[in-house]
Amino acid sequence: MANDEVREGNELDIVLEDVGDHSVIVLSGEVDVYSAPKLRDTIRNLVEEGRYHIVVDLENVAFLDSTGLGVLVGGLKRVKHHQGDLGIICNQERILRIFRITGLTKVFTIYPSREDLLANIKGA
Repeated sequence: MANDEVREGNELDIVLEDVGDHSVIVLSGEVDVYSAPKLRDTIRNLVEEGRYHIVVDLENVAFLDSTGLGVLVGGLKRVKHHQGDLGIICNQERILRIFRITGLTKVFTIYPSREDLLANIKGA
């Protein structure tokens, strides 16, 4: 018997923007076991296109689970292999708390806002 569970809830919308030499992945919705592969594919495609400076904007993310965190860590490893970086834009306390609890604040550059990102990159 097939298990065709219908998942309800928010989906993940992804918009790509170029800001200077950075690719900004703007997310809105939920990043969980169901939607994280979409983010993984987006990061993978950017790296395959030679884009090694990536920032993921989590400002409009309502929920982030361990699968989503795993995708972000995997993306960071992927860009670091090419001397790149993967930063995070977020000032939501509930999301930042996850990064603090897991120690990932020491791994990712976290920008409190897009303006802070712009102030820290060249060519923006």
